[in-house]
Amino acid sequence: MNRAGTENRPAGEVRAGTRWLLVAFAGLTFLAVTQLLLLADVADRYWAWTIRTELTAAFLGAAYGAGFVLAVASLRQDDWSRIRVPVVTVTAFTWLTAAATVIHLHRLHLRDGWPFARVVAWVWLAVYLVIPLVCLVVVARQERRRAGADVVLQPMPGWLAAVLAAEGAVLLTAGLFLFAGGLTVHHHEPTRVANFWPWALTPLSCQVIGAWLVALGLGAVLAIRQRDLSRLLVSGMTYTAFGGFQFVALIWYWPQISRHDAWLWMYLAMLAAILLTGGYGWWAARHGPGAGTASAATTEGEQGADRSTV
Repeated sequence: MNRAGTENRPAGEVRAGTRWLLVAFAGLTFLAVTQLLLLADVADRYWAWTIRTELTAAFLGAAYGAGFVLAVASLRQDDWSRIRVPVVTVTAFTWLTAAATVIHLHRLHLRDGWPFARVVAWVWLAVYLVIPLVCLVVVARQERRRAGADVVLQPMPGWLAAVLAAEGAVLLTAGLFLFAGGLTVHHHEPTRVANFWPWALTPLSCQVIGAWLVALGLGAVLAIRQRDLSRLLVSGMTYTAFGGFQFVALIWYWPQISRHDAWLWMYLAMLAAILLTGGYGWWAARHGPGAGTASAATTEGEQGADRSTV
């Protein structure tokens, strides 16, 4: 009886395991925001590894702030097609960050540093050894229940697809350069690992920032592939939050960077583009003709498919 009831659930339904993962991600990202964005000035003593540049800690905290928005917004959705892009994006980020953690394991405060930093380091290690595998299982189980291609309810306009493609290319390129750059050096002092980045980074921080940028670039690619604005509410909110939080971090620590660096102004321009693009996508998903109908359309399509197989 229970098995039959499970099989009769809509194929696009968000499974309980997916929701538990999102709850865990919301809690972990909230802690990271508190520790990195709000307490950036003590990240050199109380974080999993030494972060001596406050702007680096603030960037990571702002990125986790966007991750918190992603998790909370996703928990409000009932249809997998509405959170598929964000969850796949999170999965990519966790695997890249796990790789960076293993590569620079010697930089974590597992046996040295302040007692609180050692606790954070062990939590960080446990999270990035477990969560990437859990993400893969969650995505595989959700994808296995998909009933085929989703019906496009609100096609993405060509101009938005072109803008997202350009932003995604920049994010992917910058992220890959940062991630690769973090492989080339292993010392602990901040340095210009990547010459295009507006401030100095240590190798592990460089790779984690690169992981965020690669994940966002992948998210842009997946959003273009999905091409349905009605299903991009969570993606739009996350993209907007990332741009907005990064602006706050940059303004807060503005005195620490060189205002004569051309790369800084390119960075600001990119953040502005992300903020505007995400804001439009968020607005269009809420107010467009397909808003609120994705779940119904998915359920209807699945019921039609079930009738055709009887």
